[in-house]
Amino acid sequence: METLFNAMSRKKPNDDDGSHSKLARVLTLLDLTGLGVGSTLGLGAYVLAGSVAYEQAGPGVVVSFVIAALAAAIAGLCYAEFAARVPKAGSAYIYTYITIGEFAAFTIGWNLMLEYIIGTASVARGLSGYIDALIDYRIAGAMRNIWEIRVSFLGSYPDVFSFMVVLTITALLAYGVKESTILNNVFTGVNLLVIAVVLISVGTKADPINWNIKPEDIPSDIHAGVGGFLPYGIAGVMAGAAKCFYGYVGFDCIATTGEEARNPSKNIPLAIIFSLLIIFLSYSGVATVLTMALPYYLQDPIAPFPNLFDWLGWQEIKWIVSIGAIFSLCTNSLGAMFPLPRVLYAMASDGIMFQGLRRVNPKTKTPILATIISGLVSGTMALLFDLQQLIDMMSIGTLLAYTIVAVSVMVLRYDKQDNFQTTSQDKSIIMKQLFNLNIAKKPNSLTSKIVKVCLLVYAMAVCGISALLVHGQDYLSAQHPLVLTVLAALSMSMLIFYFVIACQPIDETKLTFQVPFVPFVPMLSMFVNIYLMFQLDAATWISFSLWLSVGFLIYFTYGIRHSALASRSRSPTFSESQLENPFATAGVEKV
Repeated sequence: METLFNAMSRKKPNDDDGSHSKLARVLTLLDLTGLGVGSTLGLGAYVLAGSVAYEQAGPGVVVSFVIAALAAAIAGLCYAEFAARVPKAGSAYIYTYITIGEFAAFTIGWNLMLEYIIGTASVARGLSGYIDALIDYRIAGAMRNIWEIRVSFLGSYPDVFSFMVVLTITALLAYGVKESTILNNVFTGVNLLVIAVVLISVGTKADPINWNIKPEDIPSDIHAGVGGFLPYGIAGVMAGAAKCFYGYVGFDCIATTGEEARNPSKNIPLAIIFSLLIIFLSYSGVATVLTMALPYYLQDPIAPFPNLFDWLGWQEIKWIVSIGAIFSLCTNSLGAMFPLPRVLYAMASDGIMFQGLRRVNPKTKTPILATIISGLVSGTMALLFDLQQLIDMMSIGTLLAYTIVAVSVMVLRYDKQDNFQTTSQDKSIIMKQLFNLNIAKKPNSLTSKIVKVCLLVYAMAVCGISALLVHGQDYLSAQHPLVLTVLAALSMSMLIFYFVIACQPIDETKLTFQVPFVPFVPMLSMFVNIYLMFQLDAATWISFSLWLSVGFLIYFTYGIRHSALASRSRSPTFSESQLENPFATAGVEKV
């Protein structure tokens, strides 16, 4: 059992700057920012703004986007620090491998694969549906006549168009990363231009009175809350923020380009910050003009802008924006799939996924087999499942990955720097160190262990608080004494553990980018992400559990035995930075 635990917890040394990678370093700051914006800015602007305004928040959707942006920015800061520390392909996977251990890293990598597979399939399906809507759903009607699917957990017909979209994106990514990012930058530029057209044109019709609609002015046959700026109250704004958060998912693909970016320790953090700023300004601007130009209860939750332009009689603008939406969703498809083969490449390079997936084509400098397999799996999902089924599964892997990255930031910041050891008799020293009464100046093994234990208990307390806030609303509203007592105790314990961690000495190593206000920012990120995970329904958790079961089967039957770290421990005279073929000790042939 001890051998198994040691194998699962072995860590990848952070001793390689990526200079021995066989991937081509061609991505500039502009490319990285364009990739982040292109993979994120899409459905949030063209669909979410209208649907959240109509169903959850009314004009308060603007506030929902602000809250969601803050949550995404916190996760982005954590990603940016790790990009500065670890300039390698793999995103949260490689970060977790270095800081927590192999099994946790495999779990995160497997979850990221789920996020990117479903993200690619859902955007392709959304693109297909948008185009179909412009031609009065003729594609859907024809396909149902040819082959109608009558299975509850599948779509009503095979969406061949979305399957072809995914295959096209796959071919583009397999051809070469620089070529694909050039097209991505063009599409992103067109998307931002269309957003500007929307802001300027619709802004001329903005009327602040639509943010202050009186209850008596609302038609009696429409359920639209109480009117005003927050017709559904603060609860509606928070529910809208949870939905709007997924409009920001995608920027993390920037962090997977560590082996293809020029000057990654500087450009990746800057690209993450710039892309989130551009996305936030676009979303908030679109939500503002949309809800000012048309009352929230008249919005179309599926296609808000075509509906708005029909109301205004602007058919020309309608088609311009529709074409822009198509460009945007094409870019989203490219951005959603871009990280998937690179995560597979990173995991295969480490030996915990099938080693054939790490082969890089010598001409295109891309992981060709990983790209093709990624495209086929995503295409099949787009072919068989409808959009809502895909979206329901997308968020959980993302939120868990964000949580692990926040934990990893904490672990590295408070990691030991010396060999100070404690024994079972050092109880007084341990008690004093909880509040740093020993006046430790640098992290050591004791302070590092205190932080890790406190993080674990803090996460458990956050889970308890989130469960009460999400599933115990009726008891809280009724001021049930036991529930209130438990909530107060958990909140107090959470604050105590935060204070204990804040008292511990921190690593002062200077990086090109560091998360500010540690430990507050990473621990806040943990709280927000765990809370949003508890918002997901039981069916999503069951599907997620099945996906994890398949991944664990692969790890325990293949990955744990073929890990490059296992081979390295048997042949300690080699190191990654000393070998032209970095994983030769794992039995991987040089390609």
